[in-house]
Amino acid sequence: MLEIHTPQELLRHVGEIIGPGKWIDIPQSRIDAFADATDDRQWIHLDAARTQKELGHAPVAHGYLTLSMLAVMMYDLVRIATHGRIVNYGLNKVRFIAPVLAGDRVRAEVKVSQVACEDNFVRAIFDVSIFVERLEKPAMIAQSIVLYFNQDGSGK
Repeated sequence: MLEIHTPQELLRHVGEIIGPGKWIDIPQSRIDAFADATDDRQWIHLDAARTQKELGHAPVAHGYLTLSMLAVMMYDLVRIATHGRIVNYGLNKVRFIAPVLAGDRVRAEVKVSQVACEDNFVRAIFDVSIFVERLEKPAMIAQSIVLYFNQDGSGK
């Protein structure tokens, strides 16, 4: 984990890989809850008998469920003691490389890719890799953009 005092200190960590983080369980109940929240009820996510018969494995977690876990995984890896609000500004790239199955555990590793001090915030771009316990390569990669505002609203 990277623990720093201010967002500006991220500048000293450009190129650094942080992690991996803690494992997070992805049980079928989490997949079901995500399906309910998003109305995405495709059989591949919810029908264990059919996915076993047709695909030979457990139901597949929604790619966007895996993506939605990114914020909590990032918080597990990058802690800044003094800041105002933190804004998830968006993503430059997302790729779902391998399925996350019901019963899997996932965790993230991040690389501090770019950091810029703007007028009233620090913009950080992180290259995030999300790994599944049973696989060597990442199941998902994304480039996450985060804005860190100082407590006084300034970025410098």
